[in-house]
Amino acid sequence: MKRNRIIYAAGILIVILLGLASRSGSPLLPRLVKEYASDTLWALVAYLAVGFLFPRLSIARVALIAGLFSLAVEISQLYHAEWIDGIRKNRLGGLVLGFGFLWSDLLCYLAGIGLGVLVESLAARYIFSGRQSKLH
Repeated sequence: MKRNRIIYAAGILIVILLGLASRSGSPLLPRLVKEYASDTLWALVAYLAVGFLFPRLSIARVALIAGLFSLAVEISQLYHAEWIDGIRKNRLGGLVLGFGFLWSDLLCYLAGIGLGVLVESLAARYIFSGRQSKLH
């Protein structure tokens, strides 16, 4: 499988924008979305970024690398030294590294990476293989 980096870059940008929108605090967003969407979308960006950086890796390997990266970032939130907390105080640093360990974030990461696997698997099966979806 060879991924199209332009599609993945566009996907990363779209998902980042959706993630930022989910943190907007809009009263229109349901509580569940406000609480869990940003972490789920963060993991989806990690999945897309690994696919972008390593376009020939299998879906399973992309998922594994994105999962290990997400787990490492979440575990790093247990560590609080002045230098890393300084990075987290910066908006971008806080968005990338997070602030505090939460078990629920691990479930969000699983959901985000799972979503990436699902979409990529369906795309590989029905779009990129040249076969038509039975849904049409």
